[in-house]
Amino acid sequence: MKVTVDFDLCESNAICMGIVPEVFEVRDDDFLYILDENPAEALRPKLEEAVASCPRAAIKLVED
Repeated sequence: MKVTVDFDLCESNAICMGIVPEVFEVRDDDFLYILDENPAEALRPKLEEAVASCPRAAIKLVED
């Protein structure tokens, strides 16, 4: 699976980072960064929670 973010929608509110800090990070510049675009399958439940929790629906999981 691949993690994608629509940065035009993203508010960098760090909700996703709170759920999956292994994959998402909001840095001092207040921008969201994807630390691992192809995370381990074991992270899928947390990633699905991050997708569902994103207030702007900016995060997607794409099957490769």
